[in-house]
Amino acid sequence: MHIKWRRRIVLGSAGLLILAGLVYGFWPQPVSIDVAVVKRAPLEVAVTEEGKTQVTDRFVVPAPVAGVAQRIELNVGDSVKRGQRLLSIEPLSPAVLDPRERAQAQARVAAAEAALQAARARAQAAVSEAELAAREAERITKLCKTECASRQEQDQAVARAQTARANQRSAEFAIKVARYDLDAARTALTHTASGQKGQPAELVPVASPIDGRVLKIMHESEGAVTPGTALLELGNPRSLEVVTDVLSEDAVRIHPGTPVVYERWGGGELHGVVTRVEPVAFTKVSALGVEEQRVRVLSDITSAPTQWQSLGDGYRVETRFVLWQGRDVLQVPASAVFRHGDGWAVYAVRDGRAKLQTVELGQRNGLAAQIRGGLKEGERIVMHPDDTIYDGVRVAAR
Repeated sequence: MHIKWRRRIVLGSAGLLILAGLVYGFWPQPVSIDVAVVKRAPLEVAVTEEGKTQVTDRFVVPAPVAGVAQRIELNVGDSVKRGQRLLSIEPLSPAVLDPRERAQAQARVAAAEAALQAARARAQAAVSEAELAAREAERITKLCKTECASRQEQDQAVARAQTARANQRSAEFAIKVARYDLDAARTALTHTASGQKGQPAELVPVASPIDGRVLKIMHESEGAVTPGTALLELGNPRSLEVVTDVLSEDAVRIHPGTPVVYERWGGGELHGVVTRVEPVAFTKVSALGVEEQRVRVLSDITSAPTQWQSLGDGYRVETRFVLWQGRDVLQVPASAVFRHGDGWAVYAVRDGRAKLQTVELGQRNGLAAQIRGGLKEGERIVMHPDDTIYDGVRVAAR
């Protein structure tokens, strides 16, 4: 009898343990969550992109004439003064004339000499005609005063005198033109490669237009150049600006005067201000192969030059455009906020349960969001709410 009761007690205890395990296993457990606290702290809304420095005013020195440019002895970074001789160019030598071309050139000289003589003869005739017309106009004017000639005859005589003087001036100009044509014909005949033997080559100097430094040398070695060929690029590295390509949707929020912070350039934090936002966008393919519309934004460095004297042209900087900032802002992590209807909401942790709470948002960046209404400082909210979180569910902080 004693053994029977003992067996019953053991079986009953085992059943109770099994029942307790089943109840515990199927009893709703609180969802483990990460908890954040609503707090007041500084908040900044900014756009961060990679930019690079560039000299504000760049000067490309071109070749003024066609010829052979001498080797440039300067190096990138060398200082130059305004008017300093950078290099010299030996103009191309005139072509050698063969017998037929020389005969043609001599014939053009003879024709130009004859044209000059003809122009001088016409000028002499024009002088005579002008003197005759002037005397006739003077005589008719005297007769008109004594009423021996009509007013019409006087006007006609004066007009003929003016026409004769104009023809005289035209003939004098024709002499100058004929003389210039003769000089050009003689130059083509005398200034040839065969006629230049033994004479030193004439060099055309190329001078620096500014006080600055050499930024780039495009034609260092001696060689042939044509007019307009870029030889050097000059500028002042102490006059820098930063150019940054930003997405077009970010560019509409940036305007001249927007504060800028420069970071990760190799030194401390620098400050600047936006000077120009270009009104034209361009297409750029990102590293992931996505086409993006980007806009160039130019900004000036306002920090003391002693802080960035090691910066040069084309250096990389990380540009942060500060669109908005506040020192004492009630905020929550951006990952805790989600869409709810036409507004926004969070899950507040109250009495061990998640409570749906609509909120009014203000400024936001990628990490935090400003709370204008719906929450108080010190309240706890659910970070990263997923499908397991709903209004009223039991929660427990990890």
